[in-house]
Amino acid sequence: MRAVTLPSYGGPEVLTLADVPDPEVAAGEVLVDVTATAVNRADTLQRMGFYNPPPGASPYPGLECSGRISALGADVAGWQVGEEVCALLSGGGYAEKVAVPAGQLLPVPAGVSLVEAAGLPEVVCTVWSNVFQLAALAPGEVLLVHGGTSGIGTMAVQLAARHGARVMCTVGSAAKAARAEALGAERAIRYRDEDFVEVVRSLTDGRGADVILDNMGAKYLGRNVEALAVNGRLVVIGMQGGTRGELDLAALLSKRAAVHATSLRARPAAEKAAIVEAVLAAVWPAIEAGEVHPVIDRVLRLDEVADAHRLLEESTHVGKILLTT
Repeated sequence: MRAVTLPSYGGPEVLTLADVPDPEVAAGEVLVDVTATAVNRADTLQRMGFYNPPPGASPYPGLECSGRISALGADVAGWQVGEEVCALLSGGGYAEKVAVPAGQLLPVPAGVSLVEAAGLPEVVCTVWSNVFQLAALAPGEVLLVHGGTSGIGTMAVQLAARHGARVMCTVGSAAKAARAEALGAERAIRYRDEDFVEVVRSLTDGRGADVILDNMGAKYLGRNVEALAVNGRLVVIGMQGGTRGELDLAALLSKRAAVHATSLRARPAAEKAAIVEAVLAAVWPAIEAGEVHPVIDRVLRLDEVADAHRLLEESTHVGKILLTT
């Protein structure tokens, strides 16, 4: 099969499409012929040598895919060869075939194309496990999403608004602000021109955000704590703004607030399967009803992977960038 390999670490130019052996299918796994995959920030970190796959995972980038089942490993029940699926991966999506634990498969939702479905598993599982399971966002609470027009951001805005939360987000331009507000954000804050702490406080009569979903890490740590409401929950899922920051424990204590830092890729298969099961029950019906949808910026070919990474790093996109095999 063909797969995107990393002969060395560096810029997008190191991504190399090569012929490699087909993956072996272990017990409890299925083999998927990949139709499409999606580009995530984690892929760019892996390309630069900062985010290696967990032990036993495919060495190739790609944390989600869509396609058709072509083989079943031993002890797999409930799936059939030929079924159209999408999948949460620990790696290997940038390839023509990938072996997937059966518990990380999802059916393609009705009304979503097979290609578009590649942009669902990683973002939906990330948002559901962090915003709704971990942070327990409740109807009427305020959610602040950093990067409101990213893949994760567009899904978080939609799901939280559908849940009855008040949603605010940060974006980089007026055009992106309009897109985020069309998806359900009450207010998109242009971080280049506005202070998100001040805007959130003004819109909540000084109370702040109950939940903050943060992809920046160190750069926003102190200001996120300032923006939290009493009993607020800050969930850090990315480190685009650095890995080390200063935490004001007095401010945190005074608000009886919590800071969580989580990742999805290295979780045990059983934990991922539980998240996938919850997503299937809670989110798939909303997608099939048209209440929530994947936001796709563009679709490129697998041999255009370097261009896809450049586009992601330019941050001019809205939603997901997909690659088709």
